[in-house]
Amino acid sequence: MTTQADPRRQVWSAGSYDTHARFVSDLATGVVGWLAPRAGERILDLGCGDGVLTEELAAAGAQVVGVDSSEDFIAAARARGIDARLMDGQALDFTAEFDAVFSNAALHWMRDADAVVRGVARALKPGGRFVAEFGGHGNVAAIVTAMHAVASRRGGDVGLAHPWYFPAVSPYQSLLARYGFTVQRIALIPRPVVLKTGIAEWLMLFRKPFFAQFGADADSALSETVELLRPALCDADGHWTADYVRLRVEAVKP
Repeated sequence: MTTQADPRRQVWSAGSYDTHARFVSDLATGVVGWLAPRAGERILDLGCGDGVLTEELAAAGAQVVGVDSSEDFIAAARARGIDARLMDGQALDFTAEFDAVFSNAALHWMRDADAVVRGVARALKPGGRFVAEFGGHGNVAAIVTAMHAVASRRGGDVGLAHPWYFPAVSPYQSLLARYGFTVQRIALIPRPVVLKTGIAEWLMLFRKPFFAQFGADADSALSETVELLRPALCDADGHWTADYVRLRVEAVKP
């Protein structure tokens, strides 16, 4: 059983996230537009993080509940005055309570997608909608390939290079249909993202467990990964761009 002390577990810091990954919420305009929150609606923000987007939904007049599995994120969201609850998104504990379930940049961390969709279907009222955006097929492919190469060279655990769920359109559409959802629209969207603080900081924020496995050689493994990525993701001026691909979906529960 995975515990908080498990070194393989991704651990979040609201402060580090704000410094190195604020682009995640800054680039959510499109998916929030698909949601189009309305005053008086009750909305669940699944994987609410530090609550920046949750706050935006509430500003539209919606009654919003945020859930996340990170204690640090929940504390940050509560500090914003949000009804934020510590909960595993793969084990949602709601029944016919929400007009909409919203999620941005979180579902790819939840490997049991079947359990997630089942919980979302249970949480929604009849006619409720599910609007989400997360990593899709091909997301950070260069980054994953570089980490695989480093793990293979150093005898590391290659599984730690890819802890995510990045589905293509068709399989995810089929998963939603299995739980009775009607897909209104779905798209795989290439989204190259300029990393203002660089690739090394991105790697240490999102894949620290991968590098930690090398112990005293962690910094060397990080440097090796950076150099493997430089030809593909770093331009002549030294600016790094992550090879993001997002899956965005709007589906309705009958």
